[in-house]
Amino acid sequence: MKVPMLDLHAQYEALMPAIRAQLDRVFQDHHYIMGAQVKELETRMQEYLGIKHAIGCASGTDALVLAVKALGITDGDEVITTPFTFFATASSIWRNHAKPVFVDIDEDTFNLDPAKIEAAITEKTKAIMPVHLFGQCCDMEAIMKIAQKHNLKVIEDNAQGIGSTWNGKMSCSFGDIGTLSFFPSKNLGAMGDAGMCLTNDDQLAAGLRQLRVHGENPKYYHQWVGLNSRLDTLQAAVLLVKLEALAGWSEARRANAAFYDSELKGIPGLKTPHIPQQAVSIYNQYTLTTEKRDALMAHLQKKDIGCAIYYPLPLHLQECFAELGYKKGDLPVAERMANQVLSIPIYPELTVEMKQYVVASIREFFN
Repeated sequence: MKVPMLDLHAQYEALMPAIRAQLDRVFQDHHYIMGAQVKELETRMQEYLGIKHAIGCASGTDALVLAVKALGITDGDEVITTPFTFFATASSIWRNHAKPVFVDIDEDTFNLDPAKIEAAITEKTKAIMPVHLFGQCCDMEAIMKIAQKHNLKVIEDNAQGIGSTWNGKMSCSFGDIGTLSFFPSKNLGAMGDAGMCLTNDDQLAAGLRQLRVHGENPKYYHQWVGLNSRLDTLQAAVLLVKLEALAGWSEARRANAAFYDSELKGIPGLKTPHIPQQAVSIYNQYTLTTEKRDALMAHLQKKDIGCAIYYPLPLHLQECFAELGYKKGDLPVAERMANQVLSIPIYPELTVEMKQYVVASIREFFN
């Protein structure tokens, strides 16, 4: 049996007639940049997430860059974030000429550890950028208390966590700005790159809308140097169809996770994901932890089971950030997790037989 890490063929099969119908609307209008479907998607996302403003842009990376820029973070400023995340989190800070300051993670959730944030705050700190990793919301109540105490802005990097909650409150609704990625492998994925910023602040929303079109307002008049980062109408059309299925997909992922939790429980040397009581995860990944990670990965690959390492080298040890002065051992939890994590298939279309095969293969390895 073959079990891919993600099966977009299975995901799109039932959706293609509706997607083609939406694309035909775009082809009839030939309004490929900022067309009607973009505004429609923004409105639907506002309703789905219960957030006042949704601003579509060209990618999840651009959404972060725009968020940092909109908050006026620039040369010499510091932004506290996690080293255990995709590169764009830190690069968005760097590209705005600010300094990423890395704080270690909680080994149970893989998310930024609130207990370690205050020690990293200096007079140059302007913001905190938590990441809702693997589809699980950070402890945003604790993070917001710290931010309010020190008068800091908060950008929620929610590239992997659309629809996740903390104590019933949606991710992206806690901080000043939240960001989404619609990269094709995400739970809500486009047919290419696409992203979005979310905020409840009218002034920030106006700034973000201006910054995504080169900073112009009105046309050909530029208060700021912005980006060319508009959400393609074709991608918005695809996302409109897929948004209808998102809640059901999230439930299916949670059901698959519950199956794995039950079937993999109690295996010595293997740890399944920990989801705090306050959190509802959307399981963008289902990530195991084991000291035998590399051997387990080789075993699963031989069995034709997709698996992936997110992420093999923490950001504080990346060559491009060497001038920040971090060294091995500075953030031990993130470094240890980078050597122990392995994600296995969790997508909604997994069959019972596929899940049973994955579990049997993992059990075989540990036995």
